[in-house]
Amino acid sequence: MRLFFDLTGAQEQALAEAASRLRVRPEELAAAAVRDLVAQAGPEFDLVARRVLEKNAELYRRLA
Repeated sequence: MRLFFDLTGAQEQALAEAASRLRVRPEELAAAAVRDLVAQAGPEFDLVARRVLEKNAELYRRLA
């Protein structure tokens, strides 16, 4: 699966700095973070994901 998302300038800078410290590409660090989050997903993750989906339902419908 391929995902695309926007980061603020500050978020992008923080990701780049963290990736540099770990000596990986920012894309690799972001992918690893998502994989880790999904692997540890529990009830809290499900609740937050549901809230985000409900909040943005109209946007997703328009983009479809």
